[in-house]
Amino acid sequence: MLNPSYFLGIDGGGSKCKARLEDAQGNLLAESVAGPANPARDQQLAMASIQQVSEQVVKLAGLPNSALANTYTAMGLAGLNLPFYKAQMLEWQHPYAQLTLSTDLYIACLGAHNSDSGAIVIVGTGSSALACNQGLQFEYGGHGFLLGDKGSGAWMGLQTVRWALESFDGIAPSSPFVEAVFQFFNCSDPAQIVEKYLTSSSADFAKLAPLVFEYADQNDFVATGIVKQGATYLSSLARKLQTHGPQRTAFIGGLASRIQPWLDEDIQGSIQPPIAAPEYGAIMLAKREFDLLHNSK
Repeated sequence: MLNPSYFLGIDGGGSKCKARLEDAQGNLLAESVAGPANPARDQQLAMASIQQVSEQVVKLAGLPNSALANTYTAMGLAGLNLPFYKAQMLEWQHPYAQLTLSTDLYIACLGAHNSDSGAIVIVGTGSSALACNQGLQFEYGGHGFLLGDKGSGAWMGLQTVRWALESFDGIAPSSPFVEAVFQFFNCSDPAQIVEKYLTSSSADFAKLAPLVFEYADQNDFVATGIVKQGATYLSSLARKLQTHGPQRTAFIGGLASRIQPWLDEDIQGSIQPPIAAPEYGAIMLAKREFDLLHNSK
């Protein structure tokens, strides 16, 4: 049996996608980052980001683009839990030797536990959760920015914009946080805020999350209220995962470390650190699918 030259793992989310390239012996050759890769949000942008990060990572490894034809690839993308968008991605005439598609949740769970048995809560631009046990997957949340993603960066940004507008109208009280929000917008006219955010992406809203945490740490009542509401939901999400008896539970994503101190005490005590990043989980999946393909011949 011939060995592949390379394995490529890609983790695609609402704000960015990350790639990890290894040789057949498991040595890390390069890592790279590109733009958003959520097909359910913008398929063309997702495809462009995936293409860009693939070309970047082989270039950083000192390889030509033609090396992708000898690369066994797995990618976990936000939005692929929806059959329509997965079907669209399956039609892609990709440049790889083999492509395995999965969700960002599943590859994150593989990486976090180095195993199919475990549970994760992702808290980044969006929020979602997955428990894996005995070959079964139990997914919760992850319904998208308009329908869910509670506790996520995008959700916090949306609550912030709503409160700021209501405060300007004299309906909701102001606070130092709200004043800082208007300084962040660099405007005093609510119409400008509406124009900016009426059609903004979840990633745009998520840019406000660091400001929310900054003022929550200062006990600002508006920022604290937003963070506590999100943390209560995420605690409930983690508690639901535990009903499936996972061996380990981890919180991952860009806001995982920021939200953990705000979670319910029982959940804080049950969290264990992730073993590896989601793109490493994608590498695990690529190697598994390679073995299945060649062992069946």
